[in-house]
Amino acid sequence: MNTKSFFTIVHYSLVVFLFTAMGISSCSSDSSETDDTVPIPDSNTPEEPLDPNRPWNLVWKDDFDGDLSQWNVWESGAFNNEIQFYRPEQLTIEDGILTIDIQRETITGPNNPFDSSPKEFQYVSGRIETKTTFGPSSATGETEYRFMARIKLPPGNGMWPAFWSYGDPWPTQGEIDIVEARGNLPMEFSSNIFYGTEPGIPLTDNNNTVVEHELEVDITADFHTYELIWTANSLEIIFDGETLHKYQASPLNYIATLFGLKQQIVLNTAVGGFFFPNSSPSSFADTSQMQVDWVRVYKR
Repeated sequence: MNTKSFFTIVHYSLVVFLFTAMGISSCSSDSSETDDTVPIPDSNTPEEPLDPNRPWNLVWKDDFDGDLSQWNVWESGAFNNEIQFYRPEQLTIEDGILTIDIQRETITGPNNPFDSSPKEFQYVSGRIETKTTFGPSSATGETEYRFMARIKLPPGNGMWPAFWSYGDPWPTQGEIDIVEARGNLPMEFSSNIFYGTEPGIPLTDNNNTVVEHELEVDITADFHTYELIWTANSLEIIFDGETLHKYQASPLNYIATLFGLKQQIVLNTAVGGFFFPNSSPSSFADTSQMQVDWVRVYKR
C-alpha cells in the first residue's frame, strides 16, 4: 500500500488497496480444483481457485472464525505523515468477519515501530501483518503465489485502506500494493510496487509503477475479492475474478528482482497523510469501518 515499512518515505502514490494486502504461526496445506477464473463467493466460505492441469495448493488461510494468533498486531504510529495510531482495541472478530474500526480520537503514542518518541495522533485504527512471509522461488519449485482477500473497504474522506505485502528491511525485500483506496473515491483503487537495494531508499518511481483502476461498482458498499498472482516475470492484479492489470518484467519496475523475495501480508486503514495532499483533517470522516471476510494464500 505504501511505504509503511522501514523508514518514513514520501510515498505519495497518485492513486496507489487491494491485492495483494496483507505468514503465520500455523499453515494448512490443501489442494484446489477449478480454473484460474475464481468464482466470487457470496458467503465467508470461499471457493478455491483451481486449474485441472496445474492445481493451486492452499498453503495458508484465515476465515476470522477465531482469534488473530496468525497475525502480528500493531500498536504504534506509522509513516507517510499519517495521523492515525494503530492499536489492538480497534480490531474485532464477529460472525466470521474481521472489523477494523477507525474513529477520530486524540491519543499520544510511539511515533512508529522504530521511533518510540511520543507523538499526538488524531485517529485510532488497526493494522495486522501475517507472522509468516510468502513468495515464489525457483529454488523451492514454488514459482507462482496467489494472495486473495474478500474485503469491504471503508467509506469517507481521509480513509486510506490497503491490502498489500512487503518485507524488511524496506524496500530491499520489495513491496506490492494490491489495493490502496481513498474512502471518498469509492469506485476506484490503485496498485503499486516498490523495490530498492538500500534500506529506506526505493529505486522504483511512482510515475512508472502506480496503476489506477476505475470500477463500475462502489467498493465501500459491499464485499469484493481482490487478488495478486505473483510469478517470476509478472504481477497480476485481479478484482472479482477479472484481471485489471498485469505488471510485466521491465528495468523500470523490478518485477524480476522481486522473484525469490519473501513478504508478509498486511491489512490496515491509515488516515490522511501523503495520500490526501492539501486536505485538512477537519474534513475527514469521524468514523468508518474496514471489514475482511477471509484471506487465502496459494502456491503452485
